[in-house]
Amino acid sequence: MIDSRPADSGPVLRVADADVVRGGNHLLRSVSLTVHRGEHWALLGANGAGKSTLLTLLGAVGHPTRGTVEVLGHRLGRVDMRALRSYVGHVNPRHPLRSPLSARDVVLTGATNTTELVPRWQPSAEESARADRLLSMLGILDKAHDGWPTLSQGERGRALIARALMPAPRLLLLDEPATGLDLAAREQLLASLDALRAEHPALATVLVTHHLEELPASTTHALLLREGRCLAAGTVDEVLTTDHVSKCFDHPVRITRTHGRWSARADRAAAVHR
Repeated sequence: MIDSRPADSGPVLRVADADVVRGGNHLLRSVSLTVHRGEHWALLGANGAGKSTLLTLLGAVGHPTRGTVEVLGHRLGRVDMRALRSYVGHVNPRHPLRSPLSARDVVLTGATNTTELVPRWQPSAEESARADRLLSMLGILDKAHDGWPTLSQGERGRALIARALMPAPRLLLLDEPATGLDLAAREQLLASLDALRAEHPALATVLVTHHLEELPASTTHALLLREGRCLAAGTVDEVLTTDHVSKCFDHPVRITRTHGRWSARADRAAAVHR
């Protein structure tokens, strides 16, 4: 039997010269990335840049056409992918839930890695307590018994983060978690992510977005994708610059950072001289 348990040392993620080709089209070209414990990466790029494709590799959902990908110390193609995925927390705001479960029950499905509750399955006292601790940490314990259809989009987003954390993963992937949130809900979500990262210092995270305003202040590193290629990767101060972001989105913008948070505005003067 192939051991899919996370390695105790080494990078959480290592991608080396990865290509993804589908139908003759290059979705990723020679992308490399290394993520260590406690690092919090932002993956940014315009629509169609390859962010979702790269996330499928990082989440052990798909294989590269060329190159190598190691997730939690295991090389894809040499490991049981399904077993490996149980150690990766994945937050998808488009969670395909069909039953009107309570917020607490949705969080508990993270223990079984299923969308719905498993018939006749009963959570242990430890699992129930963990679900409540996570709901409390993310500020929605008072919504634990509310039905999923009655929750706001922001409350659902935080519940899905709690769900992803149920199996105590080493890696948390967040796929545009602020999608559809209003200003207040977005700020509550980002504050929850900052608190989560402070409470779990060894956890590594990768957050996908195309809006700099959706990045938590605790973000440590960033990778910019453009047309399937890595434009820049490294610490946020090195990567999230006016020059790099303007090239990434093919539009002149000015990047500012205030109290740890980023914003991007069109650089009208530069646009006039293009």
